[in-house]
Amino acid sequence: MTRSRVGLGFDVHPFSDQPDRTLVLGGVTLDGAPGLAGHSDADVIAHAVADALLGAAGLGDLGSLFPDTDPAWQAADSSRLLAIVVGRVRGDGWSVANVDCSVVAEIPPLAPHRAAMEQRLSEVVGAPVTVKPKRAEALGALGRSEGIACLAVALIEQPG
Repeated sequence: MTRSRVGLGFDVHPFSDQPDRTLVLGGVTLDGAPGLAGHSDADVIAHAVADALLGAAGLGDLGSLFPDTDPAWQAADSSRLLAIVVGRVRGDGWSVANVDCSVVAEIPPLAPHRAAMEQRLSEVVGAPVTVKPKRAEALGALGRSEGIACLAVALIEQPG
C-alpha cells in the first residue's frame, strides 16, 4: 500500500524598484518585465512549489532552510533551491507524484511562458508540474500590479 501526503505552498513578492532586476518565474527568465524584490531571484512559483513539497514531507519551510538573513542565498537561483528541496524530500523516502500551481499576476502576461515554466519545473521536480495563470481582477495589491503571488499543492508518495 502506498502512503500519500499533500502539501500547500504559498509565496508572494512585490515588484522591485531596481530597473536591472530580472523577472524569473518557474525557472524561466521573462525579458522586458519588471523583476520581483527578494533576497534570492524571487521566483514566487519555485518558492511556492518548494514550500508545498516541504510541507507534504513534514520538513519545515523554505525560509527555515534558506533564511534571507544568510548571505549565502543572496541572489540565489530558486531552481537550485527547489532542487535541494526535492533532494531532501527524496532523501526521506518520498517521491513526487505531481504539483499544481496557480499564479496570480496582472502583469506580465504569463500564458505565452506557461509551457516553458511547466517544462522547467517538471525537470527540476522530476514529476509533472502544472502552472495556471490567474488575474486578481483589479482587487487588492495584486490587482493593482504591485507584485505576483503563487499557490501550489504537491502530492508525494511513499511505498507503504
